[in-house]
Amino acid sequence: MFLGVSIIADRFMSSIEVITSQERQITIKKPNGEKITTTVRIWNETVSNLTLMALGSSAPEILLSVVEVCGHNFDAGELGPNTIVGSAAFNMFVIIGYCVSIIPKGETRKVKHLRVFFVTAAWSIFAYTWLYLILAVISPGIVEIWEALLTLFFFPLCVGLAYIADRRLLFYKYMYKRYRAGKQKRVIIETEGEPQLPSKVDIEMDGRMLNSNGEDFVDEAVGFDEKELDEEETRREMARILKELKQKHPEKEMEQLIELANYQVLTQQQKSRAFYRCQATRIMTGAGNVLKKHAADQAKRAVQHDFCSEVSENNFSSKIFFDPGTYQCLENCVSVALNVVRRGGDLTSTVSVDYRTEDGTANAGSDFQFTQGTVVFRPGETEKEIRIDIIDDDIFEEDEHFLVHLSNVKVVSKGVGSERHEANHAEALAGLGLPCTATVTIFDDDHAGIFTFEDPVVTVSESVGVMEVKVSRTSGARGVVAVPFKTTEGTAKGGGEDFEDTHGVLEFQNDEIIKTIQINIIDDEEYEKNKNFFLEMGEPQLLEMSERKAVLLQEVAGFVKTGRDVYRKIQGRDRPAPSAIVNITEEGGEEVLTKKEEEERRIAEMGRPMLGEHVKLEVIIEESYEFKNTVDKLIKKTNLALLIGTNSWREQFAEAITVNAGDDDDDEECGEEKLPSCFDYVMHFLTVFWKLLFALVPPTDYWNGWACFVVSISVIGLLTALIGDLASHFGCTIGLKDSVTAVVFVALGTSVPDTFASKVAAIQDQYADASIGNVTGSNAVNVFLGIGVAWSIAAIFHHTQGQKFKVDPGTLAFSVTLFTIFAFICVAVLMYRRRPEIGGELGGPRIPKILTTCLFFSLWLMYILFSSLEAYCHIKGF
Repeated sequence: MFLGVSIIADRFMSSIEVITSQERQITIKKPNGEKITTTVRIWNETVSNLTLMALGSSAPEILLSVVEVCGHNFDAGELGPNTIVGSAAFNMFVIIGYCVSIIPKGETRKVKHLRVFFVTAAWSIFAYTWLYLILAVISPGIVEIWEALLTLFFFPLCVGLAYIADRRLLFYKYMYKRYRAGKQKRVIIETEGEPQLPSKVDIEMDGRMLNSNGEDFVDEAVGFDEKELDEEETRREMARILKELKQKHPEKEMEQLIELANYQVLTQQQKSRAFYRCQATRIMTGAGNVLKKHAADQAKRAVQHDFCSEVSENNFSSKIFFDPGTYQCLENCVSVALNVVRRGGDLTSTVSVDYRTEDGTANAGSDFQFTQGTVVFRPGETEKEIRIDIIDDDIFEEDEHFLVHLSNVKVVSKGVGSERHEANHAEALAGLGLPCTATVTIFDDDHAGIFTFEDPVVTVSESVGVMEVKVSRTSGARGVVAVPFKTTEGTAKGGGEDFEDTHGVLEFQNDEIIKTIQINIIDDEEYEKNKNFFLEMGEPQLLEMSERKAVLLQEVAGFVKTGRDVYRKIQGRDRPAPSAIVNITEEGGEEVLTKKEEEERRIAEMGRPMLGEHVKLEVIIEESYEFKNTVDKLIKKTNLALLIGTNSWREQFAEAITVNAGDDDDDEECGEEKLPSCFDYVMHFLTVFWKLLFALVPPTDYWNGWACFVVSISVIGLLTALIGDLASHFGCTIGLKDSVTAVVFVALGTSVPDTFASKVAAIQDQYADASIGNVTGSNAVNVFLGIGVAWSIAAIFHHTQGQKFKVDPGTLAFSVTLFTIFAFICVAVLMYRRRPEIGGELGGPRIPKILTTCLFFSLWLMYILFSSLEAYCHIKGF
């Protein structure tokens, strides 16, 4: 029966998660005029935790109390109220004590919303104090109508005060949270004070201007800024996770890495009490870990979406174009070949295309031969070549270019009606593709060359590995030239941090016009990276020359003879034998040159290699685009309602008969789905009847979850009525009173799912709110709704009958008093654990962790022991 309640409570909590996860879009206008659209939850987190979430986790206890009163002629029973108190004791002592002990070594968890925790903790203790007052002090043994209704009224009052604390309304409106050290410099104390707000803040939400003094919705603006900061921190964290996973699992493919990272993201994402309850129930009953299944599905989708969409070729039309569209040649190359290709369409047809040269900076007749003609593609031919003759001269000139155009594509059709077919369908069967114009650049080879980078700035991705930088030699390519280069740091650091320092000499051979420098870029996988370094060229130097040219250029020392009248300048890296070194000298040394010799020297000087426009290249290293896109996809928060909700009865029945792995270890390997264990199969077969039965409950997509909510709570009410009767018969069979049965067995059975939920929340959540804060809120709601509703109905009924609603204060008052005393101890210990030497309510050093857990378990055992002894009159109660 408890398994059945757990499964229908899972459906109930799923509906609550869907209801409270509804979102709406808002537009915020910042003071600088910038408009930003974001999504916000319709339900406030604190309100949802204290209303629907608390109702969902405590529904069996609350409905048991109500059903018991209504089923016993509106007389008070012992099972319902004692189950509420026993469940509160189990939650406060066992669940919190267990959560303290399971935090991984060296880690702690703190309550984030401390004000809300203080409010709910105070109300949880007050609720049981109030219960004692109305039973033993105000009207002993009798519950008046006003007492029952006031108990019920405390529920909305508790929710309201918690909401005020959370939203900083009323007196909180003028306060902000800060922490200071206590007088003993050990306890961290939360204080309130006035924040420093801007003098004028205009915020526009959904087209409505709000208070210009920044008082109405300043929380939203501040919260949005905090959200942006949180996203930046999340991006850095995701980048770190991906880097660690790549280093730890170099053999895994990207899909597997994304799956592991996705699982870690989901485990770190803040979740509601409803989600943890559903996840724990499904793991316990063999339905599987919803996070693992979702992470695996998302990884598969991400890899599929990474495929680039390309424009498909038209299978019905042939395209004629140049491939490539640009060509370079030296002035002395005689001719240049241009490649024309045919792609797509019917390759069995014959297609022709005309071509024609056009002057650019190069002129036909002086730089190249004017050429025109027709290229014919025979059936099956896909490539053709066009040759253009280049004219060589001995005149220094800049690099020049000319164009070659394709035009007039024709399809030569065969057979009957070919003329009509060609006239009507030639354009459809074949046409010009891109590029249909080729650019041919002629490099002058009469000069030693001007050396330059192609651009002054280049941007590379850090994932490029080895970047290649081209050095171009323009305006000539005569002779062997050495060009020194080196890298210098900017904001990017060398030495293997961001890039590897590179230096050396490029040696351009005769007629060689392009050389490449390779630089290693270090991929440290930063999310947003924008660092730069520089690559500089030194003065180029002519390495080989004739004896006469060396004299004209006044380079007369440090040569090695390499051929007939060919001398090579010795470089620093050369190690020639001393006897091989040649010094070129001219007789007469400083004699006055003739006009002819002066002209020769001038021409020789003009032919020296020189640096061009871009001699210093700035290299900007950016983040890897693939890495950034992966991180962006990972940080997008998943609406967790989609993970545990359902959209059809078919899906619910499929889940009901499917066994999934319920392993919930917290290491990274759990991102991958595993095969179900023996325990998963056993739990599945024990619960398959309940799963199939409750698959009839409406899916959570219907009526935004409300249909599932109403049906589920009705079914929980029926089951708790059966549990109440079975518990009474069980106690009668083994000789236990209802009060003892309720405190020990019924409370334990209804709280087991909450134990697993709190365990998962304590491990996965970075704060303790989901595992501790919700316990205190749930305990208060148990009394205000479970006792308040049941006793209000009974008190009103008895009043209409002219009677008093009597409640025996003995056992219940004693249990409440005992629980209240122990609850004070529990809260005090939790506050003490916030001291710096421990660090938080959960986890911490090994010895304090063990002592806290033992203390809390001892409190629960003493509560059970003393309550049982009082029930059997071994201890005097009230």
